[in-house]
Parts: sequence; structure tokens; C-alpha cells
Amino acid sequence: QVQLVESGGGLVQAGGSLRLSCAASGRTFSSTAMAWFRQAPGKEREVVAAISWSGASTYYADSVKGRFTISRDNAKNTVYLQMNSLTPEDASVYYCAAAGVVGTHVNEYHYWGQGTQVAVSS
Repeated sequence: QVQLVESGGGLVQAGGSLRLSCAASGRTFSSTAMAWFRQAPGKEREVVAAISWSGASTYYADSVKGRFTISRDNAKNTVYLQMNSLTPEDASVYYCAAAGVVGTHVNEYHYWGQGTQVAVSS
């Protein structure tokens, strides 16, 4: 139904920025809520940000609020996560996910990308 491919991860210095992209294939993107999750080794996957199908509604985890921005361009079938003021605590594998409605729990999302690694050096 929906295929998701993340890109844009890499190594960045603390205080730096990265923009992650998630390219979606399939014909339901514009009607699909999207989210970014992250999972560090030994930790549970946690929601970072989510966005409604229209882009009108967004959610941010408290830990990233004010630093990260989620956006989407339905015409390009792409969702973005702009990450600013990165800290070592942000280092993780970041996953793009799709669901029918906006949610904050892993189980609410049915489609996942392969993940992209974000490393932050101090």
C-alpha cells in the first residue's frame, strides 16, 4: 500500500542541523498521517513528530519541541523532519511511518521505512 524510504541521516556536530526526508510511494499519501520515530540501541521506539494528512496538524515530543519541524509536501509524496540544535541525545535511527490517523504510538502505524541513522558528535 505505502512504501517509505528515509534519507538524510548522517553525522553532525552537536548544535548542528540535519534534514531528514521520507519519500513515499503509493497513491494514498495525501490521505495518510505521517510520523517520525526514533529508536536508539536498547531503547524503545518513540515518536518524535507527527503530521496529519493535510499538514494542518502537527505533534512534537517535548524533547524536540522548538528544535525539530515536521512538514510534508503531498505533491512530492515526501515528508521532512528538520532537526536543529542537535544534541548527542538525539542520536538514533530515525524511522518514517504512515498511518490512517495521527497517533503517537508505534502500534498505530502500519507502514515503516528502513530507518536512517543520525549520529551527533560532541
